Amino acid sequence: MSRLPFDLRNAAAAPSSFPLEALSPLIGRHDHDSPSVFQPQIMLREARRQKGLPEGRVPRVCILDPDGDIVDYVRKQHKARRSRNWACFHTTLWQWTQGGQRYGVVGCAVGASFAVLIAEQLFVSGCELLISIGSAGELSCSGLRQSYVLIDRAMRDEGTSYHYLPPAPYVVASSKLTALAAEAMAQGPAPVRVGASWTTDAPFRETAETIEARCAEGILIVEMESAALYAFAEARGAAVICIAHVTNAMGMKEDDFEKGAMNGAKLSLHMATLVAARWKASTPATLKAG
Repeated sequence: MSRLPFDLRNAAAAPSSFPLEALSPLIGRHDHDSPSVFQPQIMLREARRQKGLPEGRVPRVCILDPDGDIVDYVRKQHKARRSRNWACFHTTLWQWTQGGQRYGVVGCAVGASFAVLIAEQLFVSGCELLISIGSAGELSCSGLRQSYVLIDRAMRDEGTSYHYLPPAPYVVASSKLTALAAEAMAQGPAPVRVGASWTTDAPFRETAETIEARCAEGILIVEMESAALYAFAEARGAAVICIAHVTNAMGMKEDDFEKGAMNGAKLSLHMATLVAARWKASTPATLKAG
């Protein structure tokens, strides 16, 4: 196989004559500012028609719960009920009121593409703040198990983000929302660190070589959604915050994947509601992503 005329780790260094599409259609995309023919409103319209659901809005604050534990918790402890305003074909949104704030939560949206599929539909359905909070693996260099990481940038080792933003190693979260969330979470009972995550599409391809390389870049954790959600947020001007509960060392230790009492749901929900309350109290200018 002939060598390429540039370093694959830096696609931007490719000669102008080299078609990046030859490497991957993801890297070669150039239509990020063009509108999509297929829009979330269209799918929701047809879902409402087929399911006989009324028009309506979901709560302003919604939570993505990849593990599904928060859904179980709020159904039992807060009598959360199924939303009839959520017309998604693939998921159920559960809603409840807590501390004077209405919340919605969608469970088990695991992985970058599924998370963004849901996020697209949430924001055209009335969501104004989306908090993704799920478990993550600590890298061997971090020593952060049973703490929380507020993700301020995510390495884009997945595919979905490249449909929203041009190629780059990382996508950075909104600085305003990160500062807001950090201030709020500091009031909580669990340790919190602000830092970088590695978002992967292939959890069972987390090799020792790659983990070592990620540690060398100062990355703390590995998960499966945040890079795509932050790319969506930047492209759409949406308010998205990604939080990780560090629960495992990728099975490399005994008694791994333990989340704590109630599978960590009570504590994770508390951290999310702290962020939501701080967001609600903010001025309109601060609410904007960016």
